[in-house]
Amino acid sequence: MVSEHAPQSAAQPAAQVLVASNRGPVSYTVGEDGSLDAKRGGGGLVSGLSAVDDKMWVCAALGDGDREAVRRGVGEPGVRMLDIDADVHADAYNGIANSVLWFIHHLLYQTPVEPVFDAEFRRQWASFETYNRAFAEALAEEAGEGAAVLVQDYHLVLVPGMLRELRPDLRIGHFSHTPWAPVDYFRMLPDDIAEQVLRGVLGADRAAFLTRRWADGFISCCTEILGGTGRTRIGVHGLGADADFLLRRAHEPDVDERMAALREQVGPGRKTIVRVDRTELSKNIVRGMLAYRALLDERPEWRGRVVHVAFAYPSRQDLAVYREYTAEVRRVADDINTKHGTADWTPVVLHVKDDFARSLAAYRLADVALVNPIRDGMNLVAKEVPVVSDHGCALVLSREAGAYEELGDDAIVVNPYDVSATADALHEALTMADDVRAERTERLAEAATALPPQQWFLDQLEALRQG
Repeated sequence: MVSEHAPQSAAQPAAQVLVASNRGPVSYTVGEDGSLDAKRGGGGLVSGLSAVDDKMWVCAALGDGDREAVRRGVGEPGVRMLDIDADVHADAYNGIANSVLWFIHHLLYQTPVEPVFDAEFRRQWASFETYNRAFAEALAEEAGEGAAVLVQDYHLVLVPGMLRELRPDLRIGHFSHTPWAPVDYFRMLPDDIAEQVLRGVLGADRAAFLTRRWADGFISCCTEILGGTGRTRIGVHGLGADADFLLRRAHEPDVDERMAALREQVGPGRKTIVRVDRTELSKNIVRGMLAYRALLDERPEWRGRVVHVAFAYPSRQDLAVYREYTAEVRRVADDINTKHGTADWTPVVLHVKDDFARSLAAYRLADVALVNPIRDGMNLVAKEVPVVSDHGCALVLSREAGAYEELGDDAIVVNPYDVSATADALHEALTMADDVRAERTERLAEAATALPPQQWFLDQLEALRQG
């Protein structure tokens, strides 16, 4: 349950550290009796911000419960939730952020037929501007003189420029959690929109990225389209896994219970290939399953001896293309089980209901972790599995994941489009000697935890304040 309190007002101290993101640290649901229940969120940003006490988090109301909380004046200290018109938010979030900017940065378009930038796109872009402006105005109201504002991700690329016009005194940072598209692909955007996106980010004093590659992509776009990055400094902060939290959480009773259930599903003496993803197009789940099918087709010695434990949690199901992709994941899994399954062996154990404890149980059981995205800003699963694994885990890793920059030396690296080579990589991972796997896992875990979430956030804040 949550309590009511007055929203931020001029009588309250102005914030000196502010964060803006589409999704906030808490969400609300309305109970049958009309009461509001609050659920705390997780993830690297929530964990990172715990390092700062005096902060204001500005976020969007994402559902009916959130909007009702705003209307009632219900909220959490240090959180300002914006009740942006639901239709405007849908245009901005689904129409532009997730169907245009996400597709651009992850190179997902089928270019013979998409994108089509027409009048409907322009209408949705106007909503995206309205949505970003609401954030900029709220940040301007909440920020104290000279405060540090860290704007998060592709949803809010216009905010730094808008906020700069409203509050030139502020120290403004923008962090991209996605890749940044190479300039030739980025230029698929209409010329004026491409320029507006870049100038929006360049409203920040500092623009930061997860890897050097993504930072260089942004610089290239700015150089070719605008002639340079102006006064904006560019930084790189590779978000790492939170080892203390993961190791503690992975050994709680509910995880042990799920491990027992998974062991029963897998069967005794069998090896496991584990993947944990959202059914996001860029995660490349279908090609991963096709590679597993090729392993069973071409190397019959693995039949009955290995199980692909695949957690594919539904994502963005309000978009038809994501519903279709989720259905395809199910279809391929069913095909493999129909073709190769026996009375006592199910080749693919597929779960589509999100369950964090079960994910951690799979991490602990994994002999092989398959992380083969088409393109990914970082991919924390690649970093989390080596930390949590009970007996060492071989990592099959796409060279297009941001994590490749830090983990590539001790992973088996694959081209995410090459199904045959990925099948070979799975065989190599399954046959890796125990001592080699243990040594690699230790080095992977060390690299994966080099910049844990709290330090990741503090490093950005310090760099922004230093000017």
